[in-house]
Order: sequence, then structure tokens, then C-alpha cells
Amino acid sequence: MGSNFSPDRVARLRDAVSGTVYLRGDDGLAAEVACFNTAIVHDPDVVVAVTSDNDVVEALRFARDNGLPVRVQATGHGSETPIIGGLIISTRALDSLTIDPDTRTASIGAGLRWAPVIIAAAESGLTPVTGSSTSVGAVGYTLGGGLGPMARRFGFTSDWVRSFRVVTAAGEIVTADSTTNPDLFWALRGGKGGLGVVTEMTLELVPLRTLYGGSIFFDADDAETAFRAWIDWSSELSDDATTSVVFLNVPDMEGPPPPLRGRFVFSVRFAYPGDAAEGERLFAPLRAAAPVYLDFVGEMPTTAVASIHNDPEAGAPTWIRGHMLDSFDQHDGAALFGLISPQSDSPFVAVEIRQLGGATAVDTVDGTSVGGRDSRYTLSTLAANPATFAEQAPERAAAITEALASKISAITNVNWSAGLTDRVAFESTWPPAVFDRLAETRTRWDPDGLFVFGPR
Repeated sequence: MGSNFSPDRVARLRDAVSGTVYLRGDDGLAAEVACFNTAIVHDPDVVVAVTSDNDVVEALRFARDNGLPVRVQATGHGSETPIIGGLIISTRALDSLTIDPDTRTASIGAGLRWAPVIIAAAESGLTPVTGSSTSVGAVGYTLGGGLGPMARRFGFTSDWVRSFRVVTAAGEIVTADSTTNPDLFWALRGGKGGLGVVTEMTLELVPLRTLYGGSIFFDADDAETAFRAWIDWSSELSDDATTSVVFLNVPDMEGPPPPLRGRFVFSVRFAYPGDAAEGERLFAPLRAAAPVYLDFVGEMPTTAVASIHNDPEAGAPTWIRGHMLDSFDQHDGAALFGLISPQSDSPFVAVEIRQLGGATAVDTVDGTSVGGRDSRYTLSTLAANPATFAEQAPERAAAITEALASKISAITNVNWSAGLTDRVAFESTWPPAVFDRLAETRTRWDPDGLFVFGPR
């Protein structure tokens, strides 16, 4: 137990909340704050698993009275740094959902994942602008901006938020939208953390029932040829279509689909929210680029959007580094492939590039704090063998960084930052003017620094 609070205070907190209070060492604490990246293990003094806005208010009061810094976690997908000490507010039980077909909006609780939102919205011919994985918490993902499989057509997910319900550091429950607390609304659409505890967001939905999309795979011998074709093809692609690629070095083990086990493959993802015949025409050059090993691209319902990226549903130990890129050409492709090819002894199980541009480059009329709008690509490297985390993965990632140094964006996006404890990296997560305005907004809404966000 932390030294700054007494058993009597803990008992009063437990009486005041309808959720569950855990202290370090209690059964159930580890499961409540478990991370998708199982290499990250939190060790807080206190966890409050909230079930209502009032629970959040009481948790914040306890934290203030006992000098405990506060962090917020829902599903744990975004955790890249262990939390040691302090109080964690776990919002995973805040899983309310209301779809309003008339206003084309969804009101989404802070602990809800994307999958149920997509399914419920589809009943009215609507869909949310989501991320690539539907098991990610909708609110936490959106607070950082959110880049999904249809991003070039619809922009960042945060662009579609219409309001937030927030519990402030002072324990007040407020609304943040374009007319009520607009400074907080601006900051929450891209500023990620340190601003309050979001308990619900209202998101505008898109009228869409189907799209043309999916992924195709090329075997190792054809990977470079297909990759080079993708670089040229994507540079001319319509802004209505979104594409990404991933090099996969799939372990020969239970879990991955049998056709991929023990293989090095190159996959192209594609999403076109329009006429299927036009989508097929747009994608045809990639099908003709090299012999296709597996083809899963076609017309699909919006409820199948997660199949485009096929991100893992189960957590595992991972080491991730991400960058945003100003551009990417054939010279960059050759340099990157040389460092991750089957012959390179790469430690990465996945190396992904997503193309941006289109709607991601255009801010909303009322403005957001999203970082990375000027970038045209993202790059992610992911290792899954803990034996490589200390040396091999960082060394190879550094070599990739050096090879692409002239293309790496000066400003990135907070969801692409693997941990925010490094001050230099943190300050490059938003343009300078946005960074300064976010700092001012955080100070205004949390003058005593109750919420921990960024380096200290």
C-alpha cells in the first residue's frame, strides 16, 4: 500500500464508488490493468475500475487528497510504458452505446471497443470511421486522432467527434463540443491525454453499407516486385481509396493462419468506399504486378472492415517503433527492403507502411489538435520475440531510421509514438504552435498536474 493514504481512506473510497477498488497486491488488479502488449506490466498503488461518472469523481477526489498522480486506461492497447505507482482509473466497464439513426451519431462509452459500434451502426446503414483493429478502445484511439483503413477518404476519426463528456481534474462533469468548452473540445480531438477523463463521446457516423476492400498476399520471391509496383501505383491513387502494405515474417507456430505459417509474405491492403466495379478497376494493377499467393479483396459489408488489416485479436509481447514520413519513393523502397528482406535476418515480425494524404491532410472547419497531417506515410516496425527487444530490434530500427532519415517527418502523431517519456520525442508529436496551445489548455483544465501525461 502507498505510504500517503490510510486504510480508512481506502474504505471510504470503496463505500463511495459502485465499481471496484484494488490496491497493489490485490487479486484482480493485474487483470484489470492488463495491457495488449504483454511485455508492459503496470504496478500502480491503486486502481479504480469505474462504472459511472460519479466513480470517476470519487477516484479523482481520492487521488487529490492523497497526492497520487492519475492515469487513465481502457482496453490497454495504447500502453507502451509501465505505470509505476499512482492511481489508474480503468474505464473498461463504461461500455454504453446508443445509435441515433436520425442524427447519424453514436454515443460511445469510454471502455467500448469498435466492434459493437460497427455492428450496431450497420443496422441503420451507417458506419463509424474506425481504426484497423476493431478490438481497440474507441475513445482512447480517437483522442489521439485515429488513422483507419479508409483514412484517405474520411480523415482522422477525431474529425468526426461531435462532443465529449468529461470529468475534469476538479471533479466536475462537463460537456466539450464546438460551442461548450470549445478549447477543451479542440484539445481532446488529437491531444490524447492530460486533459480530463472522457467517459463518453458522440461520434458522427458515415452512411455506408459496403466497400470494396481487403488484402492480397505475395510470396517471398515476389515480395520486392510487388512492393515496387505498389510504390508507383499508390503515388497515383485516388484520394477516395486508402492503401497500406505490410511485410510479415510469420512464425511457424499455432495461431497464425496455416497458409501463412513459417512464411515471409508481402501483403497489400486496400479500401474503396464506393462502387465495387470502380474499386476493382483501381486495384487491378496490383493484381497484375506479380503472381498472387492469396487474394481476399472484394466487395464486403462494413461489418467486415477488420478483415482488411487482420490485426491480431489476442495480446502478445511486442516491441514497436513508429515514424511518419514526408514521402516515400523507389530509392526508399530499395533501402527499406534491403533491411527487412528474408535474407536480412530481420528481427521484425511485421513492417508496415500506410499511405496518408487525401482527407487526413485537411483539418476540420472548427479545428483539431491532431498531429501529423502534413505527413504522407506512416512506418511501423514490430518485433514479437522478447529476446530481440534489448538489442536486435532497436539496432535494426535505428538502421531503418538512418536509411530513411531524409524522409522522416519532423512532426508525428501521438498514436505513433512508442511511449511519451522522452521529452524530445514528446515535443515533436505536434506542431510547435499546437504543442504550446495544448500545454496551455492542460494547465487551464488541470492546474495542479493531477493527470500524468508526457515526460516529467
